[in-house]
Amino acid sequence: MLAPIISGFLSVVTWRWTFWAGLIIAGVSLVLLFFMPETYSPTILKQRAQKMRRETGNPNIYAPIELEKKGARQMLTVTLTRPIRMVLFEAIVLFTCLYLSIAYAIFYLYFEAYPLIFEGIYRFNSGTAGLPFLGIGLGAFLATGIFIYWDTVLMRAKTANAHWAQIEEYHRLPLACLGGPLYVIALFWLGWTANAKIHWIVPILSGIPFGIAFLLVFMALLNYIADAYKIFAASGLAATSACRSIFGAVLPIAARPMYQKLGIAWASSLLGFLSLGMCVIPFAFIKYGDRIRANSKFCQELREKEAADERERKRDESVASLPDEEMHAQHFP
Repeated sequence: MLAPIISGFLSVVTWRWTFWAGLIIAGVSLVLLFFMPETYSPTILKQRAQKMRRETGNPNIYAPIELEKKGARQMLTVTLTRPIRMVLFEAIVLFTCLYLSIAYAIFYLYFEAYPLIFEGIYRFNSGTAGLPFLGIGLGAFLATGIFIYWDTVLMRAKTANAHWAQIEEYHRLPLACLGGPLYVIALFWLGWTANAKIHWIVPILSGIPFGIAFLLVFMALLNYIADAYKIFAASGLAATSACRSIFGAVLPIAARPMYQKLGIAWASSLLGFLSLGMCVIPFAFIKYGDRIRANSKFCQELREKEAADERERKRDESVASLPDEEMHAQHFP
């Protein structure tokens, strides 16, 4: 939310400094990537296996990912096509992509809508016209607190063995169920209060529920995909990232013509009605998500992998508990 403010004030000096500022921030952020820890569990297991091979000198210690077939053919036919297959054949990924793409596009539409409202109606200059985005930033900050609070509630419920806490769909989706209606309210609020007769603070305040809703919907649905697909989550998240990036790049092109033709109120209302249809999706996932996952080929494959890993773990534990003589006899009959 700082970007419109920074670019708004810098562009008054020269448009080049807008890009220089972006380059500086990107350069600093790039350095931080080298300090981020690995979170992909198959890769973590691979690193542990490599460490154990070095420490024990046993070349027969492998992680499951090291035993998989790899190569250009496997990458082209499996890895690169998996996100596409998940969008086409996985209902959870398909509708999540649709919802997040619409939400993302509306967020980027705001970069066109806010100047039309606050420069066109309220006569802000190009620098101060970026300040209304602080309302969205405040909403995003509040959403972080809500997410942390919900996470605490969920952990307590799991500790107490509450029935609802054992259901996958109740882990994240209630946040999206809260965020969806707030998104709709924020769009109608902005559209019907952006009027020269109404003080400029009123449409700015609509950014607070918008920021809350945007972050809650994103965090909830992305985490739901990660929880539902586990080792396939990277492909599911890649699919959502590609879809929302396309929508976020294409739809804002129509923002200015839409707002000029329909007017601020009805253009925002159109987006509000569209979001109203989308906010049904997390409620549908809560009701039907378990059945969707039960019929999912990816989730079925995931369950088979987990069952195989569990059998392997139990076998290793049973072998480790045997006396050395029996263990030797099992490995070298």
